[in-house]
Amino acid sequence: VLSSSLPRLVREFVAQNNTSQIKHVIQILSQEFALSQHPHSRKGGLIGLAACSIALGKDSGLYLKELIEPVLTCFNDADSRLRYYACEALYNIVKVARGSVLPHFNVLFDGLSKLAADPDPNVKSGSELLDRLLKDIVTESNQFDLVGFIPLLRERIYSNNQYARQFIISWILVLESVPDINLLDYLPEILDGLFQILGDNSKEIRKMCEVALGEFLKEIKKNPSSVKFAEMANILVIHCQAADDLIQLTAMCWMREFIQLAGRVMLPYSSGILTAVLPCLSYDDRKKNIKEVANVCNQSLMKLVIPEDDEMDEAKQSMTLPAEPTSEESLSKPEAASSGESLPPHHGRSELDITALNQPLSFPCSSERIQVTLNLDGIVQVLDCHLHDTSIGMMTRIAVLKWLYHLYIKTPRKMFRHTDSLFPILLRTLSDESDEVSAAEVILKA
Repeated sequence: VLSSSLPRLVREFVAQNNTSQIKHVIQILSQEFALSQHPHSRKGGLIGLAACSIALGKDSGLYLKELIEPVLTCFNDADSRLRYYACEALYNIVKVARGSVLPHFNVLFDGLSKLAADPDPNVKSGSELLDRLLKDIVTESNQFDLVGFIPLLRERIYSNNQYARQFIISWILVLESVPDINLLDYLPEILDGLFQILGDNSKEIRKMCEVALGEFLKEIKKNPSSVKFAEMANILVIHCQAADDLIQLTAMCWMREFIQLAGRVMLPYSSGILTAVLPCLSYDDRKKNIKEVANVCNQSLMKLVIPEDDEMDEAKQSMTLPAEPTSEESLSKPEAASSGESLPPHHGRSELDITALNQPLSFPCSSERIQVTLNLDGIVQVLDCHLHDTSIGMMTRIAVLKWLYHLYIKTPRKMFRHTDSLFPILLRTLSDESDEVSAAEVILKA
């Protein structure tokens, strides 16, 4: 079967439309050779499967499952030479089939993602050649199944291996560049993973990830009406508190754009946003960029609070947002934090912040005004927590007092019920020898 007559034999079967014999040949090459216990037989089987695919030509698409599966099995071979021959065989199979391989894309991607971290340089080189070919096919085709691919991408994006991460980012960049593929729709499912990759030790990977995130942000600014802002808000809140400066700055820049583009859609996440933003206002010059962006976020968020927020009665609130579940119900939902993380209790993240991910809030068109309930209790809790924290910086404390003053001006009726709890700490602030005193005096007079 593995003699030079194999291609001729297969072509004869194709001419006769003898599918059963073609399948029989592929089965022999697969079971008796490619999956054999003997290395030489496995090598012969791989070469035979590639030769068979070439002989089938355009008809190879009819037998791709049978051709691909044994080759992918050899990707896991302990012998690096066999893994290389498997790359070579699959390259030839894919080259002949072209767009016909797209229904099998996930298994191909899965195999390649593992070889991207292969310790043998020859195998790695062979997998990169196959990877480039597959990217060309996806780029030139309009048949790519993005919906079917997203679950695999969402899983693999959390790899800690540098080569695997580089492989993932390279594919995201390719998919972003294809006009017919709208990856932005699925950004909430991969955004957390992207921010985690942004913290990689490799400068090259960090740069690639920066570029990918930059492209997404450009697309968001260009098409804000199609962006799922609410589904990504808590992801940004988490990464705005990252210890890594690049992650924190990038997330803060995204938060700035979200607040300015989505407006009041971001209001249910105010307590989480303030938890992330307020400490940054006291950063020194070493983190000047983060401080400046955080200040814009803070000012923009403050402007979203309007007098109408003081007038919403219970009936109006129940119409604008679904009823809040208990904290236990909220945390039991997988959507509570796409990253698998949650903010510590002291961060002041309210139940509404968590459940808002499940609320059908959309970007408002110019002709309509979306009503969003202001979770004042959650905001006041965060502000009060910061006032009681003696370790926070001067600029943060002043920002907190300005927030309290703003809330008393815009929502006096709702703020009145918080006066008893806030009064003692504001009185204590009057004894501080700083600019905070004048701000506290103004609030107390209000």
